[in-house]
This record gives sequence, C-alpha cells and structure tokens, in this order.
Amino acid sequence: MTSRREFLSYTGAGALAASLAPTKTAMSVETSLANAASASQSKSNQPYLPCQTLNGWTLPYKMKNGVKEFHLVAEEVEHEFAPGTTAKCWGYNGTTPGPTIEAVEGDRVRILVTNRLKEHTTIHWHGLLLPSGMDGVGGLNQPQIKPNETFAYEFTLKQHGSHMYHPHADEMTQMAVGMMGMFIIHPKNGEAVPIDRDYCFLLHNWGIHPGTYRPDPSILQDFDLWTMNSKVFPYIDPVVARTGERVRVRMANLSMWNHPLHMHGVQYWVTGSDGGRWPQSRWRNDTTEIVAVGQIRDIEFIAVPGDWAFHCHMAHHTMNAMGHEIPNTLGVDQSGIDKEIQKMLPGFMAMGEHGMAEHQEHTDMGHHPGPRNTLAMMTGKGPYGNIEMGGMFTTVKVRDNLAKGDYSDPGWYNAPVGTVAARISNNPDFGNPIRRKIT
Repeated sequence: MTSRREFLSYTGAGALAASLAPTKTAMSVETSLANAASASQSKSNQPYLPCQTLNGWTLPYKMKNGVKEFHLVAEEVEHEFAPGTTAKCWGYNGTTPGPTIEAVEGDRVRILVTNRLKEHTTIHWHGLLLPSGMDGVGGLNQPQIKPNETFAYEFTLKQHGSHMYHPHADEMTQMAVGMMGMFIIHPKNGEAVPIDRDYCFLLHNWGIHPGTYRPDPSILQDFDLWTMNSKVFPYIDPVVARTGERVRVRMANLSMWNHPLHMHGVQYWVTGSDGGRWPQSRWRNDTTEIVAVGQIRDIEFIAVPGDWAFHCHMAHHTMNAMGHEIPNTLGVDQSGIDKEIQKMLPGFMAMGEHGMAEHQEHTDMGHHPGPRNTLAMMTGKGPYGNIEMGGMFTTVKVRDNLAKGDYSDPGWYNAPVGTVAARISNNPDFGNPIRRKIT
C-alpha cells in the first residue's frame, strides 16, 4: 500500500500541501493533493489544451523512462450529490466519477490500478484500441484484481478522441455505485480547428431511495437522481466562456438511459464521438443531441453572451427524488384531505392540484422537509426567482470581458435594458386573443 509520503512524492504535490484549505466534501487528503497537483499541471506548457472536468479533476502522471505512469485506486468514497444527500459510493482516488486521464495520441501509458474494495474488480478502457490482454474484461482478458492487489496496464495510444474507463467485473453493481471516469486523448498533430475551451462530463443515474445512504444497483428504470459528473443542479459547475470563443463539450453516457442533451442559445456542431473528432464534412448543426448508453458525443459552439440552460430533455431527468406510481392529483379538489391524512402521517402536505411548482416553494420555506438524506424534487434559484429544476441541468455562462483561462463562475448575467421578457398586464382577458371554438 502506498504511504501518504510516497503519494506526495509520486504526484509531485508535496510542495502544494501547505496551501490547501480544508474542503467541505468528504474528499481524502490524497485526493485533495492530487487535485491541486492536477491544477498546477494543467497550467504548465502542455502540447494541448487541457480539458476541464465539471466538478472534477485530472489525474497527474509521472514520467518513467518515456512512459506516462498514472495510478488509479478503486475504493469506497463518501460522495455528496448536493447539500442534503450524501451516499457511500464506489469510485477512484476518492471521487466519483474518478479523475480524468489525459494524454496524447502516440503516448506510451502505464496505468497502475490498486483495488481497495472488498471484492475483485478490473478496468475496461472503453473505446481504446489496445492489445486484447489489456482490455480489462475479468475472466476473459485477464485475472480479476483481487482486494489489496495492484495490476499494471500498459499500452500505446493509437487514436485520439473522447473515451471512458469503467469496471468489467461485477459490472452492474460497480458501475451503478459510481465506478467510471473519462479518458481524453488529444491528437498528436494538434486540432485542425483550434478550441478555446474544452469541457467534459459523464451522465449517470442513481437509485438512492428516500432516507437511505447507499445506491441500489438493482434499479433498472425508476432512478432517484440523474447526474452530470455525479452532481445535480444547482451544484453542477457551469460551462463558462468568453464571448466569441470556440467551446467544445464532451458528453459521455454510462447511465442506463439515453439522454437528449439540449443547449439553449446556440446551434452547435456535433463534431466527434468515441471515434475521435470527425472530418469537417461530417459535422452537422443541431440544438439537441441524443447521447445513447455507452456513447460519447462531442459538440462545439461559438459562445454567445448570456446565461443559457443546458440539460437533458427527458423532463424527469431534470428532477431529483420523486414519487413513482402515485395517484394523479391534477385538477383534484383536496380541501381538507391533508388534515385527515395527517392523523396517520404527520407532516403530510396536499399539493399538485394546480401543478407541482408549489413543491419548491414549500421546501424552501421549510414546510415540507421530506425524508432524511433526500433532496427536494425541484431546486435552484436564479436572478428572477425559482428555477424549479434538478438532476441533469446546468448553465452555459458567457461574458464579454471574461479573461482567457478564467473558468470561475461569473455570477448571473446582467441583461441589457429591453432584452428581458416583462409583464405588461395582469388581466386574464387582456388583448382578446383569438381562440378556437370547441363544438
């Protein structure tokens, strides 16, 4: 087992330790140090533009005789999806998803994998071209990595593009509880069309039942949380850019559903996949791209000033924990029913007669706290009120005066006068609109 001192030496992060402030999340000391080392590495003179992992980090490497050596540790982690829900998940190096691995086409890489779980595991390098014995399917290509063992994977990168890594051992359980990460390979000859900002995230789903603290790997459809890099709105980092910059977003899906990713404000180009950046003749314009299970899609756009929504268009994927298979209360007069039900279920609140927007109002006011360790279905506040979202929803924030390389959240957009929709009447009969007569 690697000691803390050996880890500091290995990552070159020892000099950064004194400057690290305590984190609010349950991240290990080693992970915090690796995160700081990754930030330092990304600012160095790389032959490529480093990819920004939303709410995540990039794994540092050490050069050994011309080989880039990375070290992944499979282990149980305490993960916070948002303040209010924390679960015991599995991941790598203290986080779920695990750290992003970045390298260059043609690099020789060696990836050490230490198993700190209580069952065996492996790692499959999803989409990579490599020798059969390095493909990571337990029992087929290699022996399982037993608890406390470290295996070495070594191969030469023969392609470029957006890729993933995940277990191929007890796969349903290990992926369901968070074991996955991104593997970005940059082209050796650079980008034919340069990129100013590069982002990536993994889409996933979780069965964390109300009041529980571990993901349920047996859930097949009715998931409680839908995430981007294991976070839910409003705690998913925004995609930040300067007006006019060319931005790429790499969208990877290791959930059990397909996701139509929709971005407001632009028509983006779909430019790549697991197979790398496509020839420009294959690029196409769109505003919604379905990322199927096990797929990656890269999109690129020219940043337009404003705050723009970016989300899955499956409506229930932009909600947090919600009830399934419950009666439909739309249009139902519930007068007095709450008092009767409260006799059996204290704290019950009748809602849903006119829609569910009142759910966020009630939870924000503390009137409807819900079960322990369970997020409200609707969350998030913007400059004009409740946003009433959750799950796979974030924002693209573009500003005219953002400095190059500045990825910090610029706050809410200050819209020019006259460019915000505004009320002109509160009379429901205003304007005498034409309506079709029903016969």
